[in-house]
Amino acid sequence: MIPSHRCQRLLLLILISAVGESACAATFQVGPGRAWTALQPLFDAVDLQPGDVVEVDGNVTYPGNVILRDADGGAVGNPVTIRGLRVNGQRPILLGGTNTIEFRLANHVVFEGFEVVGSVADNTFRCIYHHSHDVLIRDVLVRDCPRHGILGADQDSGSLTIEYSEIRNAGSGQFNHAIYMATDELTWPGSVFRLQHSIVRDSRFGDSGEGGNLIKSRAERNEIYYNWLEGAYYHTLELIGPDPAGGTPEGTAREDSDIVGNVIVHDGDFGAIFRFGGDGTGQSNGRYRFVNNTVLRRHSNNDTPTIFRLFDGIDAVEMHNNVFLRDGAASFRIVREVEAVWASGNSRVRGSHNWFDASSSFVPTDWTDNLTGTDPGFVNSSGNDFRPAIGSPLLNAAGTAATASGYEISHPHFPPAFHPNATPSDSPTTRPSAGALDIGAYERPVDGFLFANGFEG
Repeated sequence: MIPSHRCQRLLLLILISAVGESACAATFQVGPGRAWTALQPLFDAVDLQPGDVVEVDGNVTYPGNVILRDADGGAVGNPVTIRGLRVNGQRPILLGGTNTIEFRLANHVVFEGFEVVGSVADNTFRCIYHHSHDVLIRDVLVRDCPRHGILGADQDSGSLTIEYSEIRNAGSGQFNHAIYMATDELTWPGSVFRLQHSIVRDSRFGDSGEGGNLIKSRAERNEIYYNWLEGAYYHTLELIGPDPAGGTPEGTAREDSDIVGNVIVHDGDFGAIFRFGGDGTGQSNGRYRFVNNTVLRRHSNNDTPTIFRLFDGIDAVEMHNNVFLRDGAASFRIVREVEAVWASGNSRVRGSHNWFDASSSFVPTDWTDNLTGTDPGFVNSSGNDFRPAIGSPLLNAAGTAATASGYEISHPHFPPAFHPNATPSDSPTTRPSAGALDIGAYERPVDGFLFANGFEG
């Protein structure tokens, strides 16, 4: 049945399709005293159309187990938008359920302005469950998820972008993660998982004991740009290949990753910060590009942690313009590749203009123009202020991050254009242009513009 406030598309066939769709867009309001008091009754009664907007009043808690189905999807360039409206500064909260909210074959959707919360009583399995295509999650807080925070299914999942969002206190029991992503390379070839301008913290739910990875992805392409990533129980980033048991045969595509402009603070017991290639259940044979990131290992143990753990099938890794610091102690093992299976038969790890502690070991022989020392000269490392201070060796010391033949990925992101934010923000912080590029995730403005850019120290 067509709602009375929606134009009747069947009577508008004389109009061209684009005009018809635009004219027929409707707005539905959800909240106390509205025609709809919860999302699921609306989704059950109305098939949303391209351009439709659902507005949900904030400062209210709504039940979870929300499912947006295939009949509620939008169109390319004309999505359905599910929008939370802040009331007294508070987003609407979706609480509990097995899946607090699920995008089930509902393609071309924007989901923004919500707080999505798990429930121990409901044994919430996924706070957000994604198996659709062209989904944008923006300005969303995902928190307190006993198992997965955001999970993308092996099947039916296409491209997903998460931006200006925060995911925290999610993951448990080794196999549940704050973010666990996949794309279906048969149904949606060429799909991208992009995480940008976001904060992901703490991959161990409550005091549950063993947690998971901060971000684990089996996507065909990962784009990890300008995020603050902190508090992984295991790896901060585990970027691997699809699990063949999920329906995508190994070798369907090469899974590549572009990781640019992030702050990574690794403070858990687990010794390896990143794992690229595979985990024993799916290998990427992919190429990895790691550029202008700031990586801090903060832990009191006297072990020698590993930065890059290369595992199973992998093609190439390149690292440029990064800073690696172990706070309070010296030395890293830069690369561990004894478990790597190189697609070409030979190790391919290269990089340039990276800063790391001079006593670090297993430094790749194909790293050039290294900078070493004991102090990279941050404004306040103990206070998580990783901007380069006056006199820092990071200043003007970065290179062009040029990719050599055999290491290329499509559309490499450079130069870095933004700074990561340590606190939630709904807009990016522009990285200033200040002459030659600085090493790491932050650029120090030229001194004459410090005050204008809010930069001190």
